Amino acid sequence: MKRRVSDEQLVELVEAAIFVADKPLSKKHMKETVLQDIHVSDQRIGQAIETIFEHYQTRGVRLVEVGTGYRFQACPSLSPWLNMLWQEKAPKYSRATLETLALIAYRQPITRGEIEQVRGVTVSSNIMKSLLERQWIKVVGHKEVPGKPALYATTKLFLDYFSLSGLDGLPKLPELQTEKLDQMLNDPSVREPSE
Repeated sequence: MKRRVSDEQLVELVEAAIFVADKPLSKKHMKETVLQDIHVSDQRIGQAIETIFEHYQTRGVRLVEVGTGYRFQACPSLSPWLNMLWQEKAPKYSRATLETLALIAYRQPITRGEIEQVRGVTVSSNIMKSLLERQWIKVVGHKEVPGKPALYATTKLFLDYFSLSGLDGLPKLPELQTEKLDQMLNDPSVREPSE
């Protein structure tokens, strides 16, 4: 028989579960683990999360929703001071890697040939390999053209790393850049190389 808990107890339990979890925690995973023997609706879990979210709005730590669930993270404005806690520097990514990742994020699904067409240079195999190894991108199919090149898209780990709940959280591109990308990607004279 499932137990009942008050709204306050539910808020405490959800808050603690998200706090101690080693990765973002989804509502579904909470129901299957820490809340499995508690009688609670999805609506009550949502209300508990909203209460926690509001409580932390003006604190140094915030509750955020990312691609795979909810997690606590430091307020971005505190980063200059908090970064002093770590001796190691975060890995620096080359401009080419970041451009490639941005094109995949904004234009997914996209082929390597389409990325090369927009960038105007060949995309290094090492760039694609590192993005695949980080699990920021994945192959989601193959384009129906000669050579059937792989189509790439971002993953939920990409969303988590960049603290996005979905692709709609990406910064908006200026209209002019978007139109130029569309023209380049839809140019019939561009032929896909075999991969």
